[in-house]
Formats: sequence, structure tokens, C-alpha cells
Amino acid sequence: MDELASPTHPRMFSLQKIVEISYYNMGRIRLQWSRIWEVIGDHFNKVGCNPNEDVAIFAVDSLRQLSMKFLEKGELANFRFQKDFLRPFEHIMKKNRSPTIRDMVVRCIAQMVNSQAANIRSGWKNIFSVFHLAASDQDESIVELAFQTTGHIVTNVFEKHFAATIDSFQDAVKCLSEFACNASFPDTSMEAIRLIRHCAKYVSDRPQAFKDYTSDDMNVAPEDRLSCIINRCKLDVRTRGLTVMFEVMKTYGHTFEKHWWQDLFRIVFRIFDNMKLPEQQTEKAEWMTTTCNHALYAICDVFTQYFESLNGVLLDDILAQLYWCVQQDNEQLARSGTNCLENVVILNGEKFSPETWDKTCNCMLDIFKTTIPHYLCLLCSQDSVSQKSLDIQSRSDDQHSISSSDRAAMENRRQSQYSSASGMTEDGPRKIQEQRLFSALLIKCVVQLELIQTIDNIVFFPATSKKEDAENFAAAQRDAVCSADVSVETQDQGMYRYLTSEQLFKLLDCLLDSHHFAKAFNSNNEFDRQKLENFNMLSFKGKSKPNLLKQETSSLACGLRILFRMYTDESRRDAWEEVQRRLLNVCSEAVAYFLALTSESHREAWTNLLLLFLTKVLKINDERVRTLAPAATQTAGWHAPQLAWQRNQELNWPGTQSVVERYYEVVCRGLPKPCHLYVKHLVLLGFFSKSIVSPVM
Repeated sequence: MDELASPTHPRMFSLQKIVEISYYNMGRIRLQWSRIWEVIGDHFNKVGCNPNEDVAIFAVDSLRQLSMKFLEKGELANFRFQKDFLRPFEHIMKKNRSPTIRDMVVRCIAQMVNSQAANIRSGWKNIFSVFHLAASDQDESIVELAFQTTGHIVTNVFEKHFAATIDSFQDAVKCLSEFACNASFPDTSMEAIRLIRHCAKYVSDRPQAFKDYTSDDMNVAPEDRLSCIINRCKLDVRTRGLTVMFEVMKTYGHTFEKHWWQDLFRIVFRIFDNMKLPEQQTEKAEWMTTTCNHALYAICDVFTQYFESLNGVLLDDILAQLYWCVQQDNEQLARSGTNCLENVVILNGEKFSPETWDKTCNCMLDIFKTTIPHYLCLLCSQDSVSQKSLDIQSRSDDQHSISSSDRAAMENRRQSQYSSASGMTEDGPRKIQEQRLFSALLIKCVVQLELIQTIDNIVFFPATSKKEDAENFAAAQRDAVCSADVSVETQDQGMYRYLTSEQLFKLLDCLLDSHHFAKAFNSNNEFDRQKLENFNMLSFKGKSKPNLLKQETSSLACGLRILFRMYTDESRRDAWEEVQRRLLNVCSEAVAYFLALTSESHREAWTNLLLLFLTKVLKINDERVRTLAPAATQTAGWHAPQLAWQRNQELNWPGTQSVVERYYEVVCRGLPKPCHLYVKHLVLLGFFSKSIVSPVM
């Protein structure tokens, strides 16, 4: 080492003699040679990292020659001499930052692979370690050569000599993942992901080889490395990695053991880990909108494909993940959470056990409860935002539904009101906090509407209710109001028949809670648009104020469909008494509310809902009507003049008149005598034709 210390004229004589001695003693038995190499190898480690490139080049080239000679002898099973012999290349690659030396090391290793692949055994670990270090380099020639050689090993050498390379299989996959994570070379990243998928094929085609050789964890290696790529790379690369990871699951999942799935999804769920999400708000929003959103749909697809294997293992975790998604302040992810819940239930509901249905219904119930924007109603129902009016501790009903962030924002708002009253100006952080709060409230409104549609689609199958509304409206327009002329919904579609009455009542309670909240918000006489403007509601990112009119009508419509379906279902006779009680309460309340509406646009929004209520009654057979009618006196009898007046006045509702007439023709058959006087009076006034009452009076 002293001879090599001169920075200008280092002497190579001793180094050259060491190389010659090594060459001539290579024929000794392996045990003797390994002891010699412990000393010589350490010397090459130091010489290869010499700051003088000439010395380092000589050392690396000498190592190459000795390695080629050593590899020609091959290696017996259960020995690791090659691994010890090639370790200096790994050390030099790790410690020497000279591009010239690093490039030379990669070229030496590539030459060994191309000429001695059949003889390499334990040395593969060193080879992949060198390429792993080269993968993160910024020199294009180094990365390109290392990747080309790695690709050759994966596609050709593994195919021919897999038994000899199986010990280094995980090292190969880790090496490829490092290539994929190098952001400077996106084309190489994409190709590396393709090769990782190719590695998964080896695992699937040779399951016995892995079981005999190593632990079961080996089977998860490709997906594990893809997860690392997803967490480390930019959008385009991680999207490709995500796609390939789930392609591997879908293609080879039938070979997975139960505990493999558990380990694999433990890795997958890290994508949604709050602690691992980017800190910056814009990056976090992008991550949720793209990667989390993509992963959520893919997880549900895999769960559906392997439902029999995964139901008992992952159902709770998937429901918890869907619940987490709808709680986030990201509209796209929240929508996706409800859509995925709908897809999982519709595609697998036929195979659900009663316990699974209970878990699913409870999940929907929890989502409903936690996404009702109670704070929005508080803002709009108070004349001023004072400490007394925003004292959350005194409102036990709202305590469970308002998140800690909402309460903190309300406290800040209360304090800012006093500051403003004292002449203090609004500060930037408070405005940002307000915007985030109102953004979260708007997202909750969206989730409520999405969840209502989800329940409708689950119970009655997607698009069934929309088709029914269209048919009811078309039938009313052409005066085809007889029950025979209005098509009955398909009984075999949807998950209705798989749900117990108790579970349906649970969903019904959710719908009615949502309806009551929306109705309270929409009918609030103290609602002040200027107040919301002051709280940045109208100006928030150009969006209009929250409008819960659709939530009000769609939640009630879905609830009515469930109640009327149960009321005419012979298999649910034991629940008819409870259904009738609920049906009368809901209908009475709905009709009274409708008659009290003063806004023309609000009444128009109830058109389809009113048609649904009337036509559902028309579809009930006469015997059931006679059972229902006496109890419906409050609903149908005493409201008859008002409904008839609405029928006569609302001429801009085409077809509604005939439906109302037919409704009273059917319902009056079971009404008490006093109610008939109302209908006769309406006939005299010209609201109804005499043909309505003549058959029943």
C-alpha cells in the first residue's frame, strides 16, 4: 500500500505480483484458497478504491481476470466461495464514486454474466448487488448497461438455469425495483416493472421449487417490490406499478395461500396510510385522487374475483378501508368509496352470509351517521354566530356527528367574531381553515347523495328506479294510470331478496335520517344567503351554496320504494304490521310537508316523488288497500281537498291529474263515510269527474 501511496508515480510491481500469486494458487483446494483470499480480497478492496484512477483500473481489471479464471471451475452445491471471491466488486462499486471505475465494474460483471452464466452459483447475489447499486446512478451508460444485463438474466438465464439462480431470485426482484425507482430514466422504469411481472410468472410456474428451497414469503416478493415502487415513484411510474401489481394478483391469485393474501393486502393497504401520505396539501390531493382511487377499485376487483378465498380474511379490512375513504376531504376519493361499496355488494351479495350482510349494513349506517353535515345546518339556522349558539358541548345530538376538526374550526370562528367586532382584521390562516371546513362540508353533502343512490342501486339494482320514474311519468302523461298499464319492477334484480326485514329497516332509518336533515335545511325560514357569503360558502372555489333538494327527495323516494315493496311482499308477512305503521307515518308526513310548500321550484322537485307515491298505491291489490285505507284517513281523506286543489292548479305538471283521480278512485273504497263527503264536494266543484265516486259511494 505504501508503493501505491504516491499521487503522481505509484509503483504497481507488488500489486502485479499479488495478482500472479493469486493466479498460480487458484488450483489449491477451496478451503485453503478461501483463507488466502481473505487477505488478498481485502487488499483489492482498498486498491480498487484508490483515488488514483490508474491504480483502481489496474485493480479492477486484475479482479476481472482472476474472477473469470475462478468461475471456470464452477461451484459445488452448498458452497459459497464465489460469493466471497466476487465481494470486492461490490465493495468497490459501493465506495468508489468515480464514474470511470463504476462503469468498468459494471462492464466486468456484464462480461462474466455473458460468458460464465452456466458456472455461476452463489455469485449471483454479488452480481445483483452490483447492479442494484448501479440502478440508482445518474450516469446513463452505467444504468443502461446494468439494466440490459439484468434483463438478460431475468429473461434468458433464469429460463435456462433457474435451479442455480433461485437463491438470488429476491435479489433480482429488488434490483429491478431499484431500476424502476430511478426517476431520471422513465423508460427504464417502465421496462423494469414489466420484468417484475415476468418474475411473478416464474413463481407461478415453479411453486414446488420455491416451497422446497425457501420460505413461503418468497411468493410475495414481486408484489412487495411493486408496493415499494408505488410509494417511491412519480405518478406515471407508480400508476404502472399499481396496475401490474393487481394484474399479478388477478392472474396468479388462485395459487396463493390464505396467509399470503393477508401479508399481501397488509402491504397494499400501506398506500392509504395517513402517516405515509405526502405532507404537502397539493401532493396529498393528487395522491388520493390518482393512486388511492386507482388502488381502491383494484382492491374491490380482486376481492370480487377471489371472494370465496378472501371473504373470511379481508372483508372487515375492506369495509374499514371504504369507510376511511369516504371520511377524507377529497371528493373524488369519497365518491369512489361509495361506488366501490356498491360494486362489492352488487357483485357478491348473492354469496353474502347473514353475518356479512349485518357487517355491510352497519358500515353503511356508520357512513351515513358520520357524513351528515350537521355544522352546515347550525350555520344556517342561527341569527348570529356567537359563543352561546356555537356551544357544541350543550348539543349532545351533534357531539357525535361533528368531527374534532369541525369543532376546532367552530371555536376559531367564534373567537374571530369577537376579534372582528373589536376592529381586528381577518388573518390568512383562519380563511384557509374556513375554506377547508366548508370544503369538507360540501364533500359530506356529496357523500350523502352518493350513499342514497348506492342503497337504491343495491336494493333494487342500478337504473331500476330511474326507469320506474320514467315509466310512471310517461304513463301519467298518456292517462294510462291503471295498475296494469304501469310496469312492475323486476322482482329478481337487486339484493332485496337477500336482505332481512331488520336489515331493510336499518337502511330505511338511514334514508329517513338523511331526508329529515335535508328537509330541515331546505325549509329553514331563517336561512340567510348573505350569511353563507360572509362565511365564504358561495365564493368557495366558484361553487354555489349547498342545495340538499335532491337529497331530500331521493332519500324519501328510496325509502318509499323499500316500504311499498315490503308491504306487498308475501314472504314478509311477519313484518307487515311494522311496515304499515312506518308507511303511514312517512306518507302522512310527506303529504303534509308537500302541501305546506310555497316555493314553485320546490314543488316541482317533488313531481316524481308524488307520482311514485300515487302509483305505488295503485299497484296495491284491493284487499291490501281496504286494510290500509281506514288507517290512511288522515293521509288520504282529510288531505283530499288540498291535494285536489293542487291537482287542479298545477297545470304545468302534465299527467298528474289522472294519477290523482285514479288514486282517489282506489283509496276511497276503503275510507270511512265522512271522507266520501269530501270527494262528493270535490265533484260538485268540478275537481273530479262523477265516475270516480259512483262505483264506491
